[in-house]
Amino acid sequence: MKPERPEDHRSIEELQEDKTAVQLKGGTYEDEREMQRMGKTQELRRNFKFIGIVGFVSILQSTWENTLLASFFGLFNGGPAGIIYCTIAVWIFMMCMIASMGELAAMAPTAGAQYHFISEFAPRSMQKPLSYIVGWLCCLGWISGIPACGLQLAGIIGEMVNLTHPDAGYGLAWQATLAVFLFIILTVCFNIFFAQHLPLAEGIVLFLHVFGFFAFLLTLWIMADHVPAKEVFTNFHNGGGWPSTGLACLIGLSSPIWCFIGPDAGAHMSEELKDASIQLPKAMLWATFGNGIMGITMIITFCFCITDLDIIIGEKSTDFPIIEIIYGATGSYAATCILGGLLILLLFFSTVTTVASASRQVWSFSRDRGLPFSAWICHVRPTWEIPVNALLVCLSVALVLSAINFGSNAALNAILSVSNAALIFSYIASIGSVRLKRLRGEPLLPSRFSLGKWGGPINDISLAFLLVGFVFSFFPLAPVTGGPTWASDFNWAIIIFSGTCVLAGIWYAVGGGRTYVAPVSLVKED
Repeated sequence: MKPERPEDHRSIEELQEDKTAVQLKGGTYEDEREMQRMGKTQELRRNFKFIGIVGFVSILQSTWENTLLASFFGLFNGGPAGIIYCTIAVWIFMMCMIASMGELAAMAPTAGAQYHFISEFAPRSMQKPLSYIVGWLCCLGWISGIPACGLQLAGIIGEMVNLTHPDAGYGLAWQATLAVFLFIILTVCFNIFFAQHLPLAEGIVLFLHVFGFFAFLLTLWIMADHVPAKEVFTNFHNGGGWPSTGLACLIGLSSPIWCFIGPDAGAHMSEELKDASIQLPKAMLWATFGNGIMGITMIITFCFCITDLDIIIGEKSTDFPIIEIIYGATGSYAATCILGGLLILLLFFSTVTTVASASRQVWSFSRDRGLPFSAWICHVRPTWEIPVNALLVCLSVALVLSAINFGSNAALNAILSVSNAALIFSYIASIGSVRLKRLRGEPLLPSRFSLGKWGGPINDISLAFLLVGFVFSFFPLAPVTGGPTWASDFNWAIIIFSGTCVLAGIWYAVGGGRTYVAPVSLVKED
C-alpha cells in the first residue's frame, strides 16, 4: 500500500487554490496540471515566454563572447586547430545532451531540474540519496559560476584600463577582487529589484548579443591582420608537454565546454515560464543551435587573427588578448573601448542570468529541505514573488569564494573549474537515470517533447561525451612534477568536488536524510 502523505489530506478548497494560483501567476492549463502532478505550489510569477527564455539561455551561455575570453586553455593545449575542432565537436555533442535534458524538462518542468529528474527516474533504491548529492553539486556548480563571471568582467576592465592608461597601476589581486565584489552585488541587486523586467531585458540583450557578434566579426574580418588558413586549421599545440597532442586537445576541452555549459539554466526557470513543458525544450535547443553557429564562426575568426601564438599563451600573455587584438585592428582607443564596453554589457547580463539560475536552484532544493536553514532560504514573500532569501545566500557564498582571490589565484581557479565538473556530473546522473529506464523497458512519463525511438542513441552519445568532459575537468594545465610550484600547478577541483560530496554525505547521514523531502514522494500518480 502506498504510504499516506500530508498533502493527501488537503481539502478540495486547498487543491483548487493551487490550481487558481498557477493561472493567476501567468500559467496555462498544462502548467497547472504539471505542478499538480509534481505536488508543487506556484509561488513565482510566470513572466517568461519563448523569446525571453531563448534570450536567457543564450545570454547565460555567451558562447561567442567566451570564445574570445576563455580560449587560453584550449589554445595552450590544442592550439588553433585543436580548439576549433574541439569546439565543433562539443557543439554537436552538446546538442545531443540538451535534447536529452529537454526531454526530461518536458516530463518534469520544475526549478529543481536535475535532482528532481533523478528523484523521479533513478532506480528506487538510489532515488533519495543520489538526488540529494546531485542537489548539493548543482548548488555548488551554479554558485561557483558567479565569481567566474565576475572575474571575467573585472579582467576585461583591467585590460582596458591598462591599455588606455598604462601607468595606472591597475591589476593587483585585491583590485580585481574588489571589482568582482562590485559586479556580484550589482547583479544580485538587479535580480532582486528588477526581477519583473528580467524577461524584457533578456529579449533586448538577445538583440545586443546578435548585434555584438556581427560588430566583432566584421571588425576582425575587415581590419585585423590574418594568418594563412594552413596555420589555423593544421596548427596543433601541446603546451603542457603531455604524451600526445590528442591528449592535450582533450585536456583543452575545458575552454569549449565552458562556452556551452549551463543549458539547464532554462530548466531552473521553468516555474517562471508560460507553457513550460513545450516551450522550454525548444528554447534550449534553439538557443544552443544559434550560439553554436556564432561561437564556431567567432573562434575560427579569432584564430585567423592570432599572428603569434607564443604571445597569446606565453609567460607575458594577457588574460584577455582580445582587447589587444581589437586595438591592433582598429588602432583606436575609442573603438576598442566601445567594443570592450559592449562585451562588458553582455557579460554583465550573463552574470545576471547565472545569479538567477543559481538562486532558483538553491531555492528549489531548500524547498525540499535539502540545505541547512531551508525553511528560511525557501521563503518567498507573496508581494515579491521572487526567492530573495535564496538570492542573498548566493550573494554571500559567491563573495566568500571570490575573497579567496586575495590570497591564492590557484585556489580560486580550482573553485571556478569545479563548476564545469559539478554540472557535468548532474547531467550524467540525470540522463543516466532515464537511459536506464529505457534499457529496462520501463515506460516514461507522457511528454509534449519526446525523442521517441532516437532517445536511446541520443542518451548514449550524450553520456559518452559527458564522461569524457567530466574526467578531463580535473586535469591540470600541465603535468605536475613536484617541486616548489606543485601546489599552484595542481588542479584542486577534484578536492573541492570530492569534499562537497563527502560533506553532503555526512549531512545526509546525521540528519539531512530525515528532513530531505525527495521530490518523488510528492508526485501524484495519474
